[in-house]
Amino acid sequence: MGRVFYHLVIWFAVGAHFAFLAFGVFGGFLAWRWPRVLWVQIIAATWLLVIVVFGLYCPLTWLEDRAREELGEPPLVGGFLDNHVAGIFYPHGYEWVAQLVVAVLIIVSWTGFALRRRKKAAIAA
Repeated sequence: MGRVFYHLVIWFAVGAHFAFLAFGVFGGFLAWRWPRVLWVQIIAATWLLVIVVFGLYCPLTWLEDRAREELGEPPLVGGFLDNHVAGIFYPHGYEWVAQLVVAVLIIVSWTGFALRRRKKAAIAA
């Protein structure tokens, strides 16, 4: 296959990573408008937590690494967060702060969701 194909695979993997990360962090806020989204967001947030806590290798990182190898480039050292997020969205070495901010955002979105549901239930009763 051509080099362009492998570059597209890399771009797809990175784009899918960013989309999944954004949904895992901010999807709870989408659930305020579309409540059924919350269950998918809970799964995404849980996957993010498992990946970070246990240091698992994400399938999208595996895909990006295989495409890099086909292009003669070395695989990523570390994962997606180390290579595409750290140093851009937060400074290197401050992962714990970023993780705390993410946890707070998720908790706020879930709390807001619960409060909105309670308010709607009270109005309907």
